[in-house]
Amino acid sequence: MEKYILQNPDSFKLVDIFECGQCFRWNIQEDGSYVGVIKNAVIKVKEENSSIIFTGTVRNGNFKEIINNYFDLNTNYSEYKQKLGKIDNYMKESIEFGDGIRILNQDLWECIISFIISANNNIPRIKKIIEKLSLNYGEKIEFDGKIYYTFPTPESLSNATVDDLRNMGLGFRDKRIFNTTKMILDKKVNLEELKKLDNTNSMREELLRLDGVGPKVADCILLFSLKRLDVFPVDVWVRRVINELYIHNENEEKVNKNEIQALAREKFLGLSGIAQQYLFYYRKNQNNITKENGKGA
Repeated sequence: MEKYILQNPDSFKLVDIFECGQCFRWNIQEDGSYVGVIKNAVIKVKEENSSIIFTGTVRNGNFKEIINNYFDLNTNYSEYKQKLGKIDNYMKESIEFGDGIRILNQDLWECIISFIISANNNIPRIKKIIEKLSLNYGEKIEFDGKIYYTFPTPESLSNATVDDLRNMGLGFRDKRIFNTTKMILDKKVNLEELKKLDNTNSMREELLRLDGVGPKVADCILLFSLKRLDVFPVDVWVRRVINELYIHNENEEKVNKNEIQALAREKFLGLSGIAQQYLFYYRKNQNNITKENGKGA
């Protein structure tokens, strides 16, 4: 077991990072810590006083480097928050609520498959499907007396038939996962070459070639794996938030994605993706609080 302690971290709160909708392989434990699988590592993260304590096991690689890269620890989020917080009170309040959010550097292959699964789905079900895929096609890792499974490689997942995938609860996504896995293995979309592109639109065009990757899924992959902070993923929740705060159309369904993204480009200073996470996380939690108090539905 390896250990790494981060003292007095800036912008690092477990609940903000793991519950803002960007990742699916982290689970809260009884003591408030989270355990997750990062490629060939199982890692437990715990807040203790003014420190973040990472413990885990790594099959290969440097434990500290894996953590620094995955949690984006070399990025100064205070600068982002300072810039965005000056935009308006909505942004300021959202940042104060989600002060500990960091955008994770997720593995590109895993991110692609995970967000194809996320289409028209809910987080508990997404997590359950990903765990089934990992159990059946990943590799076993033991940590702290428990067994975990790595996310399957393209080679391993290619052993699954469409029927196999359907039986894991993928529904209409079964053929899409099957086809995308084959495209990536056949280098019809070369992930290593895609990473080298320096233009967001070029990256998006490549991702959109993959079966099951539409504009929203592509933008999530661009933000949560390729770190393109200029994208602004739009789903039903984000459209609702942006309409309520800035557009004020009586019928939110008439607010189109292009209108929202044009507003984001103009307003959020090249940090649209981070702004989206703060706004989405704050407003969705406010809605949940309203429900719990019986004030709305």
